[in-house]
Amino acid sequence: MSDHTTAARGLRRYLGPRPPAVERCELCAVPVDDGHRHLVDTERRALACACRACAMLFDRDGADGGRFRTIPDRYLSDPAWDADTAAWQALGIPVGVAFFFRNAALDRVVAFYPSPAGATESEVDPQAWEGVFRDSPLARTLLPDVEALLVRRTDEHAACHLIPIDAAYELVGRLRLHWRGFDGGADARAELDTFFTGLDRKAAPAPPAVRGTAAGTPTGATAGAPTGGAAGAPAGGAAGAPAGAVAGTTPGAVAATPAGAGYATADGGARP
Repeated sequence: MSDHTTAARGLRRYLGPRPPAVERCELCAVPVDDGHRHLVDTERRALACACRACAMLFDRDGADGGRFRTIPDRYLSDPAWDADTAAWQALGIPVGVAFFFRNAALDRVVAFYPSPAGATESEVDPQAWEGVFRDSPLARTLLPDVEALLVRRTDEHAACHLIPIDAAYELVGRLRLHWRGFDGGADARAELDTFFTGLDRKAAPAPPAVRGTAAGTPTGATAGAPTGGAAGAPAGGAAGAPAGAVAGTTPGAVAATPAGAGYATADGGARP
């Protein structure tokens, strides 16, 4: 057999499709399936894949000194929630889709909305947060770091769900994959509709709220508008974009590094 034939056979393995990479638990390195759980690494501000055993291990308060926290899988909805245009604008969110979570290390609520480079951060004025979510049972039960309030407002409808934080970043990634043009295009809007339809099916109604201070009301946030975006993205996005569209929110993938108060992801892709 000639050297040329041997070399040609040796190169064949590079010509075909590569086998898919095996996802592994980022703590113990065992393979994980498509339905695996995720952890929040509160020191690195990152999301990490976890096997069943590791997810169970860190599903307790104070495990490992509180560095890793397993992301819950509960979904709740608040059909009665609404916010008028003035109250929403006071939050400093220039578009109609955003998610909020409480950053325990910073002791404040932060908001994120889709942008060209990922989830763009916007500081939340404490009084504005209180005005919009004071009576929301979802805000009162929101767990810091691991859960988010996802809001979508249009001219005809407002929706508010409590979801796992990784699901919020998954939505950002799914929108980016379908984004076209200035306003996202029909495919991105259809993807948004599909995501919220799924939430409506799986979310349980929230218990009645007790009027009072919304849980997670930020104490140290500076009142005002968006501050800083991901990877150089403009913090304000396209101000004045229609509330009912994804317009002005060129969505970024979960792979994009979020702003300082958010999370980075370790696998560079939209989380399942």
